[in-house]
This record gives sequence, C-alpha cells and structure tokens, in this order.
Amino acid sequence: MKRIKEGNLKIEHLNKQEQHWENMFSNRLEMFGTSPSLAAQKAVKIFKREKFTNILELGPGQGRDTIFFAQNGFNLQALDYSKSGLNNITQKANTLNLSNLISVKYHDVRKSIPFADKTFDCCFSHMLYCMAFTTKELELLSKNINRILKFGGLN
Repeated sequence: MKRIKEGNLKIEHLNKQEQHWENMFSNRLEMFGTSPSLAAQKAVKIFKREKFTNILELGPGQGRDTIFFAQNGFNLQALDYSKSGLNNITQKANTLNLSNLISVKYHDVRKSIPFADKTFDCCFSHMLYCMAFTTKELELLSKNINRILKFGGLN
C-alpha cells in the first residue's frame, strides 16, 4: 500500500469533504440512525459523574448524539460545516422541546473555534478525527479544544 505524504495532499480534495457531507445529509435524513453512538452513551456517564453541564460537540452530523446529550440535561453547542445537518438538529430539537439546550453554529473546525477561552466543561466528537485532516489542521484543532476547555475539562 502506498502511503500518502502530507505534502502530496491536495487542499482542493480536502475542501470537497464539506460538499460530500452536505450531499449525504441532504439525501439521507437519518444516515447514521437515530440511536446515540456507543461513545456518546459512555460519555454521558462520565460527564454526569464529573458534573459537567456545558458541552461543545464538533461534527455532530445529523445530531443523534446531540439530541441524546440534551435529553440527559446537558447544554450543547454543536459546530458543523453541513448546513443541512445543522438544520436537521434544529428541527429535532424544536420537535422534542430541547431547543433551550441546543445551539448550532455553522463552522469548519479546520479554522479557529469561535468561542472564548475556558468556555466549555467538555468537548465531544464522534468520528471527527477520522475525517481527512493535515497534521497542521489536527494540531490547530487540538490547540483550540484545549483553549476552550475549562481547567479539568475533557475531550
């Protein structure tokens, strides 16, 4: 198998991911189902034990974990670059009377996270790190997550 070196990555290919997810979420309204991920189920137990209340979710997709967190009483700020995914989350939140716990924001996590330092108790992302990022983008993402987490926060 041929390894791809970061210098060979074409930014235009990486930038096409946004349109890919927009197309997927627009055409398949429950692409990953409605049940929360196992990662979210385990995270809820940890977040409750640690008495966390304020979560930043990165790459929530269509919101199956977002809704689960809100149903468990957490306040969520969800960032994604799929507008149709975010619209889906907003519709679900409104239907389930959870809109007071969920805020969504269109954002590309390859750029600086648009929140003040030490804003969140924890940051959750399911499968975000499986997306195609350059090493520099991953370093920036990690630096930004560390910046927005309160002391003792979890990612």
